[in-house]
Amino acid sequence: MRHSSFIKWGVALGFALAGFFDGILLHQILQWHHLLSLVPGIGDLRMQVLWDGYFHALMYVVAAAALFGLWQARRAANGVPLFGAVLVGFGLWHAIDAVLSHWLLGIHRVKIDSASPLAWDLLWFAVFGILPMALGWLMLRRGVAGPMRPASLISVLVLAGITGTAGAWALRPPSGQPFTTVVFRPGLTPSEVLGALSAADARLVWSDSSMGVIVVAVPPERRWRFYYHGALMVAGTGLPAGCMDWSSV
Repeated sequence: MRHSSFIKWGVALGFALAGFFDGILLHQILQWHHLLSLVPGIGDLRMQVLWDGYFHALMYVVAAAALFGLWQARRAANGVPLFGAVLVGFGLWHAIDAVLSHWLLGIHRVKIDSASPLAWDLLWFAVFGILPMALGWLMLRRGVAGPMRPASLISVLVLAGITGTAGAWALRPPSGQPFTTVVFRPGLTPSEVLGALSAADARLVWSDSSMGVIVVAVPPERRWRFYYHGALMVAGTGLPAGCMDWSSV
């Protein structure tokens, strides 16, 4: 099938956009769960925000690969409704997340503090998984036999803009947040963390009991200095640390 590569990369882009949707809405804004909320031994804030950051980084890689693939395969988009392929990928992400992450592995639930977490899982699975996949599949089935659509290239560019906007949102700090969150590598002593604070001329605002995660007041141009003193991620310094300032402490 000559347009199968275009469909494949459209599905991949929808998959990445669903990951951004999940991470931005559920991890950052609503804070209903983190990626590994229910994994034993990963209860501290350091590891939760670290893995949320890795998750967003992976979505960037998938989105970039999908956009490149769509651009390469754009001449094969003969009558393929790109939005349909994206909807299939969007729903596929939520279906896989529900079955694998919620029910088989149990690493998180949609709303872990709910009295009925299964009800939230099933609602999310139906609304954001099954429904988009069904609509996307219908669009693909009805559109494949159509004529060449000049709008395909425009669709790729529009979706690229949406993906870039989602990524930028994942990187931005919440409004009114004057502080910076820093996650240090395991094994760093409190005295070494205090040394990092001194080197960056930063003021400590909050820390967890081990000082593995701290919140500081520091000028933006000095944030990078923490990386020279054992920091794994520093909010405000780019991928994948943008989600960190959204975490409740």
